Amino acid sequence: MAITDEPRSVRRKWMRRVGWLAAIWLASVAALYLLALVLRFVMKAVGLGL
Repeated sequence: MAITDEPRSVRRKWMRRVGWLAAIWLASVAALYLLALVLRFVMKAVGLGL
């Protein structure tokens, strides 16, 4: 077995970590988008919209 060969369990753990990272990043982007929409709505409501 070569040094670069990794057991499947190590690969699965790595993929799971990358998956969680992507999910957390996507959730934070979605939350920022929703915040921007709310701020835009509030600004339009008070007459500051473009």
